[in-house]
Amino acid sequence: MSFFYNIYGDIVTVYIDLVLVINFIIDLILLITVAYILKREVSSKRFILGALFGSLTTLLLFFKLNNFTLFILKLLICIFMNIITFKYKNFKYLIKNISYFYIVSILLGGFMYYLNIEFSYKSIGLTFRKYNLSINYVFILLFSPIILFLYSKQLKELKIKYSNYYLVDIYLNDNIISVRAYLDTGNTLCDPYLKRPIIILNKRKMIYDINEFKMVLVPYKTISGSDILECIIATKVEIKGIGSKNNVLIGLSDNNINIEDVDLILNTKLLEEIYA
Repeated sequence: MSFFYNIYGDIVTVYIDLVLVINFIIDLILLITVAYILKREVSSKRFILGALFGSLTTLLLFFKLNNFTLFILKLLICIFMNIITFKYKNFKYLIKNISYFYIVSILLGGFMYYLNIEFSYKSIGLTFRKYNLSINYVFILLFSPIILFLYSKQLKELKIKYSNYYLVDIYLNDNIISVRAYLDTGNTLCDPYLKRPIIILNKRKMIYDINEFKMVLVPYKTISGSDILECIIATKVEIKGIGSKNNVLIGLSDNNINIEDVDLILNTKLLEEIYA
């Protein structure tokens, strides 16, 4: 508990633990709102860590700082809070996150100011008298159901999206390549000879000499025309949490897979064979 003087010279009692909790909840609401608007994929752990770090601005109340220093410190806390929550991918990505965070903060601040006047003050002639009712409690009561709805909706979307992601170990004789894979239901590519399903590996992940392994050339067609896909035969492919299959065809793609942190495209038929 601490004591401060307001602009009228009255002593105001501030409960630091309560202010920290309120700031944490508000930062959590802001971060979840930004993630929902920008369709960011964020885990519960990152939301909580980011909001906890953001609530550190409360501690600045106890230091006598000039406006410029206070602005710089708050900006730094905001930057690191966004990095903790959304990770750092590139400068443009960071600036976009911070910009939306401030936009949502300004809109929310204006709304809270309106609620503060509406609920915390009573007009008596040309003057206003403050109630004991805290606008923070009103805000939390109003917004908690909305935030819970948005958060549960985002979790549902993430669950659907990440249900198609897998960790895969590719065994090439005595060598192993571990990659993150995505199950593309549109990948039905099979070799025309034995009808074996083909999974597509980003060629830059192939750190071994492909000439050491048995090669199969598979013709295929795309919208742009026909081509030949270089394939090697993996000793075994193990999909974590699913199972494994021996002698799997691995197509080597010269083009990067346009899915973040993914280097392997799985084939639906392969999973069906593993499940069978």
